[in-house]
Amino acid sequence: MNLPNLLTISRVPLMFAVIGLMYSDAPWAIIAAFWLFIVAALTDWLDGKIARERGIVSSFGRFMDAVIDKVMVIGLMVALVNDRANFMGHDIIAMMLLLCILCREFAISGLRMAVAVKGQVVEADAGGKVKTFVQLNAIGWLIGARMLEQGHPGVFDGDDRAWVHGVRILGIVLYVLSAVLTITSGYSYFRRHGRVLFT
Repeated sequence: MNLPNLLTISRVPLMFAVIGLMYSDAPWAIIAAFWLFIVAALTDWLDGKIARERGIVSSFGRFMDAVIDKVMVIGLMVALVNDRANFMGHDIIAMMLLLCILCREFAISGLRMAVAVKGQVVEADAGGKVKTFVQLNAIGWLIGARMLEQGHPGVFDGDDRAWVHGVRILGIVLYVLSAVLTITSGYSYFRRHGRVLFT
């Protein structure tokens, strides 16, 4: 259990902490949630960087990094979609997109397990990494919109309220884009590795 793997696993308790803070009524909670999410997102970059620099890349790390990314992203997206204010009445569309993301992630996890039985590891490709990057950005902007609006009561009024609205719109656009990338990258994985399911 080396440092990169510990950083990877740390994203699970960090996810619980972020969601707990998002639902807290404390005036400082959403600010703490935003910055704690930034820390969690940075561990996704840092664990791989340390593993490569120290030459301690492992099959466990490669497999769990992808799995825990899914756990964190889906957990936070469920929390955000459940908060209707984030999607301004578009909660049905947001939920449908989330279900598409869930279906893809479960399907790819199943594919990874099937490939693992054959003694192979399905690593994240460029499409998968871009998808995760966009997902994390979408979550960050949506939590950030809540932080700006709820974390500073009385500060954003009038024209400033429109600015916060713009931050939320950007988060929603990235959320939709992440759903599209999730589906397209899932198709790419099955096109390259799906034959394992039939051999």
